[in-house]
Amino acid sequence: MTERELPEASRAVLVGLAQKGENTDALERSMDELEGLLKTAGGECIARLTQNKEAPDAKTMIGSGKAAELAYLCAINDADLVVFDCELSPSQIRNLENIMGDKVRVIDRSMLILDIFALHAVTGEGKLQVELAQLKYTAPRLMGKGTELSRLGGGIGTRGPGESQLETDRRHLQRRIRALEAQIDEMEKNRRTMRASRDRSGIVQVAIVGYTNAGKSTLLNALTDAGILAEDKLFATLDPTTRKYELPCGESVLLTDTVGFINKLPHHLVSAFHSTLEEACMADILLIIIDASDPRFSEQLEVTENLLVELGAVGKPTLYVFNKCDRGFAELREIGRSSDADNIAYISALTGQGMDTLISKLEAIVTEGKRRVTYFIPNSDGGALNTLYRVATVEDVDYGADGMTVVALADAKARGMMKKYALDDAPEPKEDWEE
Repeated sequence: MTERELPEASRAVLVGLAQKGENTDALERSMDELEGLLKTAGGECIARLTQNKEAPDAKTMIGSGKAAELAYLCAINDADLVVFDCELSPSQIRNLENIMGDKVRVIDRSMLILDIFALHAVTGEGKLQVELAQLKYTAPRLMGKGTELSRLGGGIGTRGPGESQLETDRRHLQRRIRALEAQIDEMEKNRRTMRASRDRSGIVQVAIVGYTNAGKSTLLNALTDAGILAEDKLFATLDPTTRKYELPCGESVLLTDTVGFINKLPHHLVSAFHSTLEEACMADILLIIIDASDPRFSEQLEVTENLLVELGAVGKPTLYVFNKCDRGFAELREIGRSSDADNIAYISALTGQGMDTLISKLEAIVTEGKRRVTYFIPNSDGGALNTLYRVATVEDVDYGADGMTVVALADAKARGMMKKYALDDAPEPKEDWEE
């Protein structure tokens, strides 16, 4: 994708639909989030329009009368964009744009999110993943309006004899999708190789996950001086960043900042970014970051946990980190967790408040299940000692004529890697007994 979907300073009308039985308060909160997405994409909300309806209208989603009202609202406010909070079909977009007139474009929430991803993609892999998601989701809707694929930055070849522009576009679209999928598959192989190398290192992997704009990047910067972009915007970070961090006990972990989650995340984005989102699946520990100052934090946490279930990233040791406590604290409610639980920490990554407690609780999770083990490493396998230093906490090394006797604190993962050198569990040091 070489062009942004939204021009600079687009003046937009936001449209939401509440069907029978749906909560209108939830719709307003979703519309607030949609306005935040629009702002991130560089647009300006100049009006909102909501509709209560038994069921979506097949032609215009909101019905002909409301569509006419929307057209009038766009005309008097000089709007050039309409953004629906719900997903639109190609025919609905075409019908709505016919009603709105030539100067107004119509997109939906998913198309807006895709645009933001295109804006923030930095790495080659991220850009390819965004383009693939846009082609699979956006292109059919653009073609439904008769718009050429050149808008997608695709570059169309010479049209064949007797072939319509739409047929040419479709053939080009399928070729481009296949090419992108092949390139992403190759990058996924490289990513799997890197993960395998990290697994062999034995270093505990921690994924920082959570709703968009909860402060994941700010936390990684605070812990590791990663220097990554951390803005008060939705989806400020797209490409994952991994940094090594040494805990006070001397144990090292790998912290990975991941792409933020959001309600109604487009399915094609989840599919295209599967290799990136797998960082959460492959991690040993999850840090779920929650914006404690946001009154909607409970709903956002539910979205995060549901997406983790969808990705298969559940059943891991998890630390719930309530961030932005310096901005005020929303009421804790309906999350089913005790406010003084061992797996909850309250912090401000920006000011440093509560960071010592967070680090202490993370350290407790990392060291849980560790045992003192005595290993004998023959001199011929001297490289194994270097491995042990990476995967465990070495407490003592006794060099002998035939090899090295090593006492180390090792977790289950390290014990499995070093099993052939293990003699027995080492006794606790005398000072531990006296305590």
